[in-house]
Amino acid sequence: MTSLPMPADLPEVPVNANARVVLTKRYLQKDPEGAPVEDARGLFWRVAAAIAAEEAKYDKSPYAPQDLARKFYDLMTGMRFLPNSPTLMNAGAPLGQLAACFVLPVGDSMEEIFDAVKFAALIHKSGGGTGFSFSRLRPKKSRVGSTGGVASGPVSFMRIFNTATEQVKQGGTRRGANMGILRVDHPDILEFITCKERENELQNFNISVALTERFMQAVEKGEDYDLVDPRDGKVVGRQSAAEVFALLVRKAWESGDPGIVFIDRINRDNPTPALGAIESTNPCGEQPLLPYEACNLGSINLSAFHAPDAPDTSDGIDWKGLAETVHLAVRFLDNVIDASRYPLDQITEMVHANRKIGLGLMGFADLLFLLGVPYDSTEALGLAEKIMETIQAEARSASKTLAAERGPFPAYAESVFGKRNLGPYRNATTTTIAPTGTLSIIAGCSSGIEPLFALAFSRHVMDGEKLVEANPHFVAAMKEAGAYSESLMEEVTRKGSIAHIGMLPEELREVFVTAMDIEPVWHLKMQAAFQKYTDNAVSKTVNLPGAATKEDIREIYWLAYELGCKGVTVYRDGCKSNQVLCTGDGAPADPAKPQSKVRVRPDIVFGFTQKVKTGLGELYLTVNEVDGKPFEVFATIGKSGRSVTAKAEAIGRLVSLALRSGVNVADIVGQLKGIGGENPVFQKKGLLLSIPDAVSWVLENRYLQGRKVLDDTGNLGHAQCPDCGGELTFEEGCHVCKACGYTKCG
Repeated sequence: MTSLPMPADLPEVPVNANARVVLTKRYLQKDPEGAPVEDARGLFWRVAAAIAAEEAKYDKSPYAPQDLARKFYDLMTGMRFLPNSPTLMNAGAPLGQLAACFVLPVGDSMEEIFDAVKFAALIHKSGGGTGFSFSRLRPKKSRVGSTGGVASGPVSFMRIFNTATEQVKQGGTRRGANMGILRVDHPDILEFITCKERENELQNFNISVALTERFMQAVEKGEDYDLVDPRDGKVVGRQSAAEVFALLVRKAWESGDPGIVFIDRINRDNPTPALGAIESTNPCGEQPLLPYEACNLGSINLSAFHAPDAPDTSDGIDWKGLAETVHLAVRFLDNVIDASRYPLDQITEMVHANRKIGLGLMGFADLLFLLGVPYDSTEALGLAEKIMETIQAEARSASKTLAAERGPFPAYAESVFGKRNLGPYRNATTTTIAPTGTLSIIAGCSSGIEPLFALAFSRHVMDGEKLVEANPHFVAAMKEAGAYSESLMEEVTRKGSIAHIGMLPEELREVFVTAMDIEPVWHLKMQAAFQKYTDNAVSKTVNLPGAATKEDIREIYWLAYELGCKGVTVYRDGCKSNQVLCTGDGAPADPAKPQSKVRVRPDIVFGFTQKVKTGLGELYLTVNEVDGKPFEVFATIGKSGRSVTAKAEAIGRLVSLALRSGVNVADIVGQLKGIGGENPVFQKKGLLLSIPDAVSWVLENRYLQGRKVLDDTGNLGHAQCPDCGGELTFEEGCHVCKACGYTKCG
């Protein structure tokens, strides 16, 4: 723990109720019984003091550690800048691991593969996410010289990594996140592209295909390209580039997986090529890293720099304040590198050699609201470029200042900066636009560079009621326009958007757009605008409506290549739920043909029985499975009369018939969930209203973690948070809960 004393005049931290819940649940230090032992003020001083204490190592620093700690505290509690979650959680605490993202090598031997599994487990235990390239592994069915056996290929080993991740929970609360990457010229590329098409397969992995420029040129020309054995670099086959690209597009259309990264472009921006080539990224794709490298990330809240009355600007942005914040944030992140205790010696060595940091931003959509600028406009694109150009320039200036005080990063002489005499710099990279799902809740602003997913949404509170959360800038604008009313807010909460409300002023509807209101091409243009001045990469989701076609996704992929993006993630609304409606070759099933055919019951099936307390007695629900999926349900109520027993049996029979007829579990849950009864009862997971509601709860909890659910009107609902039951949104390449801060990507 830090030795810097907390000042007596330290102000309280102004956080909203939602942020307070997130801080309490995920960030405050706790005693062995799980009770918080610090408040928000204690948390931010703990972090500020621990990071500022590193300043004492440098004689040329202009700051005394105690004074710098106060500056860091004001920086964070003013919600102008926040470091990544591991720093907030662990700085000044016993664990001391402060980095969010790591990349580990996976070599082509059993020893190297299982070393990587072990190292990943240690990183997940410490709160980090891991990225891997499986491109070095020999193809499936290759001969193994030492045993005379046959290799099982990259995808089979990915399943081992996935299983290991399943067993290791971060801080005892959640599983880690992984990125798996395979080069497009690997002989097993087709198996990799389709490896997540089966439901629940490789759930702890995001996957991306590393596309080469040679491959993209072959796609453009309609040519075949070489498949290369990674062991010796020999060509072992040819593949139609157009067919592979079409498969990538189709799988992204069906489920959002895999994403793509442009690996040659990434390596052109590799600042330390003498130390090796970049093979992979972190789980959300925005941080390309060398093997054993880690990166410390942090984000500036742009909405805090809206200053319409600032004397030195006419565009409503406090550019001077932004520059000062960038310099202080870069110093903070460089100190984080010294303060962090990494889980492996190899990581410590690589991190200290390159000292990469990734300063990004959040609150961009809020800033546009405050300025009255539509997200999908050339004015917004120009502003994005100007903001990121400023942040990058000031971050590099700050890194030069630190190099003068502390010396350049050790690998500087061999880096592209050293060879071109461009520095010296303290850090090999300074800018990254990372996901900020939980951080943006704490700061009370919009996530990253994403538009809002909804202008208003409801979340459940302890008494079973719903609390409406609305964007404050939207509410203020509605009131200023004289358009605010409770009934209108209810409508906005139901829809999330005002695009359909023609009675509102056109200016409001143009400015206050949401992710699904915006044409996909504007999402991509915005990503490219920020990428232009970002050292590493940009976390951004290109949202598409459910009616989007494969050709739409193909155009997005190709435009991402042309505009200079380093990768792209697309997400078609509802694609996870619709995947069951696809035939084996991925083509949509013919709606004119009857889809129901009751499957014959095997002689032997296996399953589980779960006891659930209901208002009519203990429900014993037995669910039998075939191929890992629910096949039939038996519902029995203990100590109840014949009428209740008959109803429970009838529900079980009908659910079984639906399952055996191929009806999606999500559809069944949507029909049963929320059905009321005369004796509701509270469970640990919430209020159970009836026997049908209890059946839906068991099925949902077992099979639909993070899946979308159709409600009883047939409308597509939102994916549900496994922690609080709230709605999950897909942005910045990951599912995020705005109510409690849960994120699948760590």
